[in-house]
Amino acid sequence: MKKIFIECCVESYDEARLAEKKGADQIEVCSDLRNDGLTPDIQLIEKIVCNISIPIKVMIRPRVGNFYYSNSEMLTIKDQITNFKSIGIDHIVFGVLDKNNIVNMDHVKKISDWSAPMEITFHKAIDASVEFFSDIDALVKTKRIDSLLTSGRSRTAERGSNIIKKVINNYGKEIKIISAGKITYKNLKAIHKKIGGTYYHGRKILGKLG
Repeated sequence: MKKIFIECCVESYDEARLAEKKGADQIEVCSDLRNDGLTPDIQLIEKIVCNISIPIKVMIRPRVGNFYYSNSEMLTIKDQITNFKSIGIDHIVFGVLDKNNIVNMDHVKKISDWSAPMEITFHKAIDASVEFFSDIDALVKTKRIDSLLTSGRSRTAERGSNIIKKVINNYGKEIKIISAGKITYKNLKAIHKKIGGTYYHGRKILGKLG
């Protein structure tokens, strides 16, 4: 199996430490993973930053539910980005759609401007887009999106493997395509055999964290 890049999703300090110990190449820190992840507490991020050496991404998602954000919610997002930037975070994860479930490119631009020069991952909100490939194309053309997290419009990476492969073939030379969706330590090898990608993301991708 060719070298792959493991991104582990965590929601506590202990999980972050254990993910590093188990060999994660990178972690994404969220709160409330039962609801697919929200913006974590800044004190938690400060503690993690001071005690691990692998790269850290931070989720920016102010509430549960859809990915259509009001102007006031966008200001909350701006404040969250500013706060994380102030403690040295250099990579955020977000996703924004409009009321028609199309990527809101105006909001993407605002968040890109607020976060610069941070790296950006656009998360699985892309899988809810009704203009999936067109929206990926638009995101790539901004030259500000570094990574895209997708399960290929399916609940799992395994079910969405054919679409993920197509996304990698179309855009993998321009941005990092991160396969996600119920990827675990037990099924990673089989999923990688189907997809053939480089980047994989999961809550249990290194087994249980505690």
